[in-house]
Amino acid sequence: MATLLQKSKVMKIAGLSLVVLLAACSSDQRYKRQVSGDQSYLDTPPLKILNIPAGMVLPLQNGEYNIPTTASTGAVGKDLDIRPPLQALALLTGSRVENSANSSKLLLENTPEYSKLWSQVNNLLTEKGYKISHKDDSAQTLTTDWVTWPRADENIPYQGRYRISVTKQDYQIVLAVSNDGLKHGEKEITNPVEIQRYNVVMLNKLAGDLSQQQEAASLSSAKNSGALAVQSGSDNTGLPQIIVRAPYNVVWNRLPYALENIGMKVTDRTRSTGAIAVTYQGRSSSDWEALGVEAPSISEGNYKLQVGDLDNRSSLQFISEKGKPLTQSENDQMVAVLEAVFSQSKDQSKDK
Repeated sequence: MATLLQKSKVMKIAGLSLVVLLAACSSDQRYKRQVSGDQSYLDTPPLKILNIPAGMVLPLQNGEYNIPTTASTGAVGKDLDIRPPLQALALLTGSRVENSANSSKLLLENTPEYSKLWSQVNNLLTEKGYKISHKDDSAQTLTTDWVTWPRADENIPYQGRYRISVTKQDYQIVLAVSNDGLKHGEKEITNPVEIQRYNVVMLNKLAGDLSQQQEAASLSSAKNSGALAVQSGSDNTGLPQIIVRAPYNVVWNRLPYALENIGMKVTDRTRSTGAIAVTYQGRSSSDWEALGVEAPSISEGNYKLQVGDLDNRSSLQFISEKGKPLTQSENDQMVAVLEAVFSQSKDQSKDK
C-alpha cells in the first residue's frame, strides 16, 4: 500500500512538472521564429594557417580557392529571426507596389474609381479604431497614434505610429505608409528590417480592406446594372473579336461576374493592360438552357481574355494557351453567350 501511495505521488509530481513545462512553452512564442536543430556549428573553430613541414615544396597556387576571412556581426543561432520579409501586396485593380526601408507605397491608376481614396482611407482607420494624432485634409496626410499589432510569433506585440498620405502624380495616385515610431514593449525599435516589416503590415491592411470594398462594389454593379449590347467584330488584322457597347470601366467591372456565369473562372487580371486569365470548365446543358443559348463549342482549358478600350465601346478577344484567337464561328457563339449573361444581370436585379 505504501509503495502504491509513493508511486501515486511521483506520478502527480511528474504530471505537475509537465503542465508547468507546457505552460511555459505556450507563453513563449520565440520558437516560431527561431531556427531548429543542432547548433553545434556555432562552436566550429576558426580556420588555421596550414603548417608546412620543413623541406616540403608545395605546388604553385593563385589564391582562386582561398576562403576569405570575414567578421560577422549579425545574429546567429536562436537569436536569428528566420521569418521571411513581408511583401507589400498589389491587391487593388491596376495597382503596383514600391517598397523601401523608408516607406511602402501602393501606386494606382489615376481614374475616377480612386477619386475618393483619401476619404476611404480615413473611414477605414475609423472603422478599425485606429486613432489619429494629426491630420491635414488639404494635403491629404495624417499621422496615427500607436497601433498595436498582435502576432502569434511575438510574446509582446509591436506598436507603431504611421504617416499615411495620398498624393496625385500625373497619371497615378500614390498611397504611402512610412514609420513615425516603432516600439516593442518599452523598447524603441530602430532596426530598418523591423520598421519595413510593420510599414508593410499597415499598407497591406489598408489595401486588403480597400480591395474588399472594391470587390463588393464590382459585384453589386455587375448584378444590378442593365443589359449591355454585344456584337461580333474584328481587329485591325481581320481577326474576330467581340464588341461590347459600353465604356471600358463598366465592362471591366462586370466581366468577372459575367465570366463566372458562363463557366469561366478568373485566375488573374491586370486592369492597366486589360488582360484577364480564365479557366473554362463548361456548364451543364440545363445551365445553358436557363441562359437561353446553346453551349459554345470552344474547348475547356485556359484562355487569355484581352479587353480593349474603344472610348464608348470595349473589345474582347479570347486567345487560347497556344496563342490562337477564337475562330469566327466560336467568336459568334461567345457573342450570343455574353449578350445573354449581360441581359440576365438586368433580369435578376428586377426579380430582387
